[in-house]
Amino acid sequence: MKTPTVQKIAQALVGNDEAGRLMEMLALHPAFLADHGDAVPRAVVAQALTMQLFRGLLREVPEGARYVREQGGRMVFDHGALRTVNAPGLGALPPGHAAFARVLEPLGYHVGGTYPLERLRMMGYAYTHRDYPEDIAQFFVSEIFPDRFSPEVQAAALEVFQVKDDPLAADAKGLLDRLGAGGTLTLDEATALVGELLRLFDRHHPVPTLAQYETLLAESAELAWIATEGNRFNHATDRVPDVEALADDLKARGYEMKPKVEVSRDGTVRQTALRAAMVERPFIDARGNLTSRVVPGSFYEFISRDPLKTETGRLDLQFDSGNAQGIFKMTAAVSGC
Repeated sequence: MKTPTVQKIAQALVGNDEAGRLMEMLALHPAFLADHGDAVPRAVVAQALTMQLFRGLLREVPEGARYVREQGGRMVFDHGALRTVNAPGLGALPPGHAAFARVLEPLGYHVGGTYPLERLRMMGYAYTHRDYPEDIAQFFVSEIFPDRFSPEVQAAALEVFQVKDDPLAADAKGLLDRLGAGGTLTLDEATALVGELLRLFDRHHPVPTLAQYETLLAESAELAWIATEGNRFNHATDRVPDVEALADDLKARGYEMKPKVEVSRDGTVRQTALRAAMVERPFIDARGNLTSRVVPGSFYEFISRDPLKTETGRLDLQFDSGNAQGIFKMTAAVSGC
């Protein structure tokens, strides 16, 4: 039996054992259980990337890894989320969600919906895959607008979020251009591209000072989170049949959960989450010395989606601004939300 291309890419990046665990951990469409040889299409590259991002999130969120280990079976990776800053003059990265649109669109994604997050002074963009919308994880890319905050926060943001060098390498841009034009990649090219793209999901600005962090935190937990975490996955989401029943079960098993299940206005999308991991991150103190502090990191989320009331019976892949703003509170603090 031939080894699937997504598994070959994973083997090259994280080794045979980890690749095997990923294949056992995630539910995959049959198209991704095939060997594509040296004609790897965009959807396979996208699937391979999301698998590695899911793995990375579990390494950052021990309770998420515990859940996956104890739950057994195959997780349905519904979507991953990341946060960006939309402001001019912040260096080498394009502002806001454009920093990732230039990657996601050549991989086959398009904006399936936009979601104003007014309470947070943010906008969310749901990137859905054109070829396998229900099977390849969506990206929920949110952007925050520093100019909607006080002059002090605006000044701190301008200092903190400077990126000197674009993390998207020139060779990766060339490979993305080929995929965007409808071409395919060799296995080696696809593997190299996934490895390069993983570098984008990190913090690319310098270590913030404690004073800068406190200034941002005073008005926006989201800006403060980006200051320490950058463009790391904010959360990864497991699509489950009954999120309410699962939440009750996990609470009974001692998991620290969001107290409330968020329900969309029409009731078709329901979400909850484990508490954000607390992580130690570096800062610069008032004397210019390197220090550290424990801050909220990423988290693991659960979602239930009902089928649309149409002849197709497809899932409702939309999001809900109210749900999103409720879920975002998971990285604000460890107190109730």
